Amino acid sequence: MWCVARLELSRLFLSPFAWVMLALVQFLLAYLFLSHIEYFAQIQGQISAIPGAPGVTELVIAPLLNNAALVMLLIAPFITMRAFADEHRNHSLPLLISAPLSASQIVLGKYLGYLSFFLLQLLLIAFMPLSLMTGAAIDLYQLGAAMFGLLFLVASFVAAGTFISSLTTQPIIAAVMTFCLLFLLWIIDFAAASTLSGQINWLGWISLLGHFQPMLAGQVNSVDLSFFALFCIVFLLMTIRRLDAARLSQ
Repeated sequence: MWCVARLELSRLFLSPFAWVMLALVQFLLAYLFLSHIEYFAQIQGQISAIPGAPGVTELVIAPLLNNAALVMLLIAPFITMRAFADEHRNHSLPLLISAPLSASQIVLGKYLGYLSFFLLQLLLIAFMPLSLMTGAAIDLYQLGAAMFGLLFLVASFVAAGTFISSLTTQPIIAAVMTFCLLFLLWIIDFAAASTLSGQINWLGWISLLGHFQPMLAGQVNSVDLSFFALFCIVFLLMTIRRLDAARLSQ
């Protein structure tokens, strides 16, 4: 499993695509980060006299990490699209599934390889809010909860992308399908919130955004953690099932 993870991670960094993604994400988020700081500096004098006014954590860090979540949603389909689609396209899947590894080891190895890339991305993102500690008081608990939520969110993106990549032979089709699914699960919370009928209130429960927002605000609860864990497990199990079916058909 770990050798598969190392192989997938090395494949990512052997291509310029991963490096370009890392650079673009950092550039975009750095620009947004500085924009949030500038906005906070402009209104700081106005809100300083208000009791219980939001601070740098609420006005700079939380919006930054919310933007980071959207950026991760955009790039995750393009990072995970090659997980199995490339194996199909290059006709190397039979060689992969004939290796002395179980389907679960192969799937988890690929999943951990791609997740490692995003862990590096999140580590670089975390340096931005932490840099504010030199000149401002930040809520470390809220920052930790938000980063924890972002990690679970990204893990869900990777799990869904890995599964969808196993359904097609074309990476670009996998990317489009993954984006459509993730975007639907992201905005479905708005549909649930704008509908008065109690019959579709369950839509809010399957919303990725609905479970990420409380953690972004510093509220970590078992319901949100269970949702993300179940989301990852379901998609990984479906991927394992898909790979087992491909192995039996050989």
